[in-house]
Amino acid sequence: MSRARRSSFPAGRRGVIASRAVTRTLSDDPLGGTVRRTVLPSGLRVLTEAIPAMRSVSFGVWVAVGSRDETGPQAGAAHFLEHLLFKGTHKRSALDISAEIEAVGGETNAFTTKEYTCYYARVLDADLPLAIDVMCDLIADSVLAAADVETERGVILEEIAMHDDEPGDEVHDLFARAVYGDHPLGRLISGTEETVTPMTRRQIQSFYRRRYTPPQIVVAAAGNLDHAVVVRLVRQALRGSPLDTAPAAPASRRPATPTVRTKPAATLVEPKETEQAHVILGCPGIARADGRRFALGVLNNVLGGGMSSRLFQEIRERRGLAYSVYSYASQYADSGLFAVYAGCAPGKVDEVLDLTRAELARVAAEGITETELARGKGMSKGSFVLGLEDTGSRMSRLAKGELLYGDLVPVDELLTRVDAVTLDDVNTLAADLLARPMSLAVVGPFDAHRFSA
Repeated sequence: MSRARRSSFPAGRRGVIASRAVTRTLSDDPLGGTVRRTVLPSGLRVLTEAIPAMRSVSFGVWVAVGSRDETGPQAGAAHFLEHLLFKGTHKRSALDISAEIEAVGGETNAFTTKEYTCYYARVLDADLPLAIDVMCDLIADSVLAAADVETERGVILEEIAMHDDEPGDEVHDLFARAVYGDHPLGRLISGTEETVTPMTRRQIQSFYRRRYTPPQIVVAAAGNLDHAVVVRLVRQALRGSPLDTAPAAPASRRPATPTVRTKPAATLVEPKETEQAHVILGCPGIARADGRRFALGVLNNVLGGGMSSRLFQEIRERRGLAYSVYSYASQYADSGLFAVYAGCAPGKVDEVLDLTRAELARVAAEGITETELARGKGMSKGSFVLGLEDTGSRMSRLAKGELLYGDLVPVDELLTRVDAVTLDDVNTLAADLLARPMSLAVVGPFDAHRFSA
C-alpha cells in the first residue's frame, strides 16, 4: 500500500491571507516522487514533484483562465493572449525567449483550453533556473506591443482558417455548439474571424492584467529538482514584476454549481465538400467532480475506448464501415459531454449512426459484462500509470490536481478507486447516461439529407 496520505487542501488554508510562504509535503508516493506545495504571500502556488532518477525537468505556469471566462465580444482573447506572451517582455525579445531555451536543447510551448491556460518548458535539470526565469518573465511582464498584436492577429486568423479545413476537428466544435448553444462552453477556443479581427490591444491588455493575477496562477514542476530551490527561483524571477503583489489568498476552484443548462437535443450539419463524413452523436455527460467519473472511464473504454471496444469491433472490424470510430468524455467544473465520433464514407453515415444508436441502447438496457468490466478497469489503470512515464505528464498532474480538483490523489489511491468500480456502478450510469436524448453533429457533403433521429 502507498505510504502517501490523502492530500486534499483544507478549506481554511484557502481563506487565509499569509504574510509569508507556507510549505507542506503533500505526498511521498512509492509510484512517484515527493510532492511539495508552497503558497506564496501573493496567493501564487508552487507545486513540485522531485524525481531524482530523471535528468530533465518540466516546468509549467498554469492560469485558471480559459475561453469560458470571456464575454461574447471577447471570444478568443485568452488564446490571443497566449500567442502574444511569447512575443517579448521588457527584458527579452521574442527571439530571446525561444533562443535561450533552444540553446540548451529545451523546448517551450503553450495551450489554451476552455477552463485554463498553460505555458511550459522542458529542459535538462541543470538548466531549470533558466527555464524558470524565462517562463516567469513572459507570464509576468509581457509588452503586448501594438505591432505584435497585428502580427499575431494574422497568425490566429490563419489558424482559424486551417481549423476550418480540418473537418475532423471542426465537428467536435459543432457538437459542443449543439449541446451548449451560445454558452461559452459552446464557443470556439480560438474565437472567430468576427471576434478576433476587431479585438484591440487595449482589450487584450485589460484581459491580461485583470485575469493573470497571483491567486489564479499555479506553478508546477516535476523532475530532478529541489523544491526549496524552485520556490526561491520563482520568487526571484517575479520580484519587482506586476505579479509581485500584496498578500492575497489563492483563488477558489471554479464552482461546480449551478450546472450549465444545455440545449434540447438537436442536429447540426455543416455542409462541406469532403471525401469523408465526420459525425458525432452524444449527450450532456457528468461534471469533473462527479463521483461516477471512474465508472464513466470504464464505460467509455468498453464502448469505444480501444480496438477491443464494442463500437470499434462492430463498426470497423466486422463491417468495415469506418476507419476511425471511438467514444470520449469531456468534463468541466459544472458540466460534461459524452460522445461517439466516426469518420466514414458519406453514403454509409446512416448505417453507422443506426449501429451506434443500437449499441448505445443495448448497453443502456442490458449493461456490460463482467469480462468487459475487468478489461475496462485494466485499460483505465494502465493508461493512467503509463501516462506518468515522463516529467511533462507528472507536472500536468500536479497543476490539474491543484487547479481543477483542489486535491492531489496519490497514484495508489486512484488505482484503488478504479478497482472499486462495480458492475452495478457502470450499468446504473449507462442506464442513465445512454438513455439521454442525443445531439448529432455532422460535417460533410450534405445539403438536404435527412438524418434519422
